[in-house]
Amino acid sequence: MEHIKSMDKGNRPIRVIQFGGGVFMRGFFDWMIQKANDAGVYDGSVMLVRSKTRGTDPLAVQNYNYTQVLRDGEHCDITAVTSIAGSVAAEEQYEAFLALAELPEAEVVVSNTTEAGIRYEKCTRPTDKCPESYPAKLTALLYRRYQKGGDGMLILPLELIENNGDTLRGYVLQHAADWGLEKEFADWIQSACSFRNTLVDRIVSGLVPKGEIALPYEDDMVNTGEYFHLLVIEGEEDPRLPFFSAGINIKWVPSVTPYRTIKVRILNGAHTSMIPYARLLGVETVRECLENDTVAAHLRKCLEEIIASLSVDGGEARAYAAEVISRFSNPFICHRTAAIALHSADKFVVRVLPSILEYRQKYGKNPTQLVFSLAMLVYYLKAEGDGDALLPESLQGKSVADILADTDLFGGVSLAEFAEEVERYADPRG
Repeated sequence: MEHIKSMDKGNRPIRVIQFGGGVFMRGFFDWMIQKANDAGVYDGSVMLVRSKTRGTDPLAVQNYNYTQVLRDGEHCDITAVTSIAGSVAAEEQYEAFLALAELPEAEVVVSNTTEAGIRYEKCTRPTDKCPESYPAKLTALLYRRYQKGGDGMLILPLELIENNGDTLRGYVLQHAADWGLEKEFADWIQSACSFRNTLVDRIVSGLVPKGEIALPYEDDMVNTGEYFHLLVIEGEEDPRLPFFSAGINIKWVPSVTPYRTIKVRILNGAHTSMIPYARLLGVETVRECLENDTVAAHLRKCLEEIIASLSVDGGEARAYAAEVISRFSNPFICHRTAAIALHSADKFVVRVLPSILEYRQKYGKNPTQLVFSLAMLVYYLKAEGDGDALLPESLQGKSVADILADTDLFGGVSLAEFAEEVERYADPRG
């Protein structure tokens, strides 16, 4: 039987430089590129940028080919994705990374580096050593392109932070100023490069064991997710991304804010407020969370408080929450709670804290269930032996109040004001 690694990739030019190559990007943006290629409305491939090599890359072993399976009760889409050309480890292959800027047909930069990825870390101008943060890497890449007289690029950060495109552009300009780069480069960033605010929506559950899904070829990297998908991009439609013509659910809108508020606060907020408690109770998947009476009741109470905090149409919010419950219950999705729990502290600040603060502003008190979810997050972070959640060494053995006050842990925010309420709740593990 043929192995997917031998499938022809075609001779497609590299048009996309992608920071982040995890299961979400494979099941979302890379799948979209493949669909556009298959539909004949696009002719391009993706080059992945990794920070560093971490052992053998199983995707590289397969020549960066894999299968994406998307299912719900009505649809089943099985797509062989052959549109990833390869990868570069920026910190180990810095010159090769910068050389990507010189590819004449590269025109899009896309990223999904988690909420913690788009951050400003002041650093000296890099020469032969790659900077650590994503914005600094991007600044170095764009500066090389500017120096070589290249065209501006469409830049799409898919991280779930507010005004992600505007924020990323601001950090790039700040690095340019810190490094003493010429004003003309800053002008080029502003005029030639298009940084867009975005919103993404799809549950990608990740890899399944080999042979679990019948295929006419062998594949050790079958990725799964739900059929539903949505990509919202702020601003006028850009011809460099002809996804709509491939039947992909992409929206070019004047503002992503109304889409983002409902999606991030309800779907992502539901995940982040539910998962630490579920992990402490030993629940392994999202679908099992809905089947567990204790976790399901906690989730529904959290959703009620989230909806009550929102300044949007209540009917629309409730309808979306009902859809989220249905999507979480998808029998074809095995979304592991351990995967969602990664970077939980950063996620809480972006996805749940706004609901707590706005609820308090509206009702003069904190929402009980969401504060309970914060307590469960603290206990989860303190849990010994859970490799997904161990606290930094500097916080191990510290009190709840000390943990909540640590701004490094919570993305620059102190949650010390919630310490008294959080301490009322006991660790469910006893």
